[in-house]
Amino acid sequence: MHAFTVLAAVATALEVGAAVTHRRPVESRDATVAELVIAVQGGSRIAFTGLYERFHRVVHAVVLARVHAGDAGDVVQDVFADVWVKLPDLREPAAFPGWILAMARNRATDFVRRRRPISDDTADLAVAPPPTVEAAAALRAIRTLPETYRETLIMRLVEGLSGPEIAERTGMTPDSVRVHLHRGIKLLRERLGGGEP
Repeated sequence: MHAFTVLAAVATALEVGAAVTHRRPVESRDATVAELVIAVQGGSRIAFTGLYERFHRVVHAVVLARVHAGDAGDVVQDVFADVWVKLPDLREPAAFPGWILAMARNRATDFVRRRRPISDDTADLAVAPPPTVEAAAALRAIRTLPETYRETLIMRLVEGLSGPEIAERTGMTPDSVRVHLHRGIKLLRERLGGGEP
């Protein structure tokens, strides 16, 4: 009976392996997020690199909305270390964008609780190269906005993501991204003293 169980397991593994070879490789740039997640859950480091390449700027934006620029890289690294460990427990691969952004928000919030408050204006100047005075002032003003606008604006203005890229990586609809950017920029202009154009 034991030999039969082993043979059945090997046969099943060969069938699964054969099915996998007919699918598109997860290393390709056009693999879906769900395909990459499934591959990472199977142990693929290449697929993990693909997830990192797609999501590190969005995660950085979410973190930067909460922590000093000089600390953001460390928090992003911690988020992706957590992803590697916890991703096997994610039941719905298509839920990855919301899952990783929630993880980034929680990690950044925990970091702020343990460290100095975000209001220390000189800490954002500790990055190399330091931001211009205008950029530092804009980042401070963005951080005073409601969270929804803050994150979307940093994704667009700091990380350089387009509206469709933001929608794809956050799970928001393109219309929601447009609204958040429009309202966020309007509020940012008011905070910076520019009012309406």
